Amino acid sequence: MRTMAIANQKGGSGKTTTSVNLAAALGEQERRVLLLDLDPQHSTTAWMGLKNPGKGLFELFTNQTPLAHLVQQTGVPGVDLAPSSAWLMGAERFLAGEVGAEQILRRSVAELPADGWHYLLIDCPPTLGILTINALAAVRELLVPVEAHVLALAGLAQLLHTVEVVRERLNPDLRVTGILACRMDGRTRHAREVVEQLREHSGDLVYQTVIRENIRLAECPSFAQPITRYDPKSTGAADYRRLAREIIAQEP
Repeated sequence: MRTMAIANQKGGSGKTTTSVNLAAALGEQERRVLLLDLDPQHSTTAWMGLKNPGKGLFELFTNQTPLAHLVQQTGVPGVDLAPSSAWLMGAERFLAGEVGAEQILRRSVAELPADGWHYLLIDCPPTLGILTINALAAVRELLVPVEAHVLALAGLAQLLHTVEVVRERLNPDLRVTGILACRMDGRTRHAREVVEQLREHSGDLVYQTVIRENIRLAECPSFAQPITRYDPKSTGAADYRRLAREIIAQEP
């Protein structure tokens, strides 16, 4: 199973949009995906249409509930979800001072059945707190969505520094598997220049796929559907299918 965190501490980077729609696009390619909503804002959980998620992943961090017991089916083919809830807002405070708190999720992921899913995708909070550190300690790969705006580049540098610290202290297997330019408005010179800067600084780490600004992507959360089902012929659906193919091409 490939394990991948989708993280960026800057809000509005396309993190949740990428988590949901990449999972759905991989599901279309006959990959079984387990999606973890680690964000206390529980946007992914709402987007996937779960009405009564309970306390969700809060139970894993506070009651040691096995991750497999928290998984729920979704209406999206190939995609299961371990939901979040507002309860997770208290997790940072609960875990403060706990010995080994950074490794809780890693231990639970290790207990998942080896043949259960092809991919584990974790939608991380928009902060670099204990929940995001848990995600980075639990996975082998990090996908970084970056808004096509110059201010987003400074946040990327900070995240990459955090990755180095986590690699040294908690998870030597962690690597950046790709940087994804999101919310790309091809009509503006600024957006094109930011993507060019990304490619100059990060080279092959930047996916060839860019996620174009698309009103249908903004609409589909209100209908509790990924873009591949809400508007399969939209540019948003085409972009996430292209990203899924790029990621599948990285498989060992």
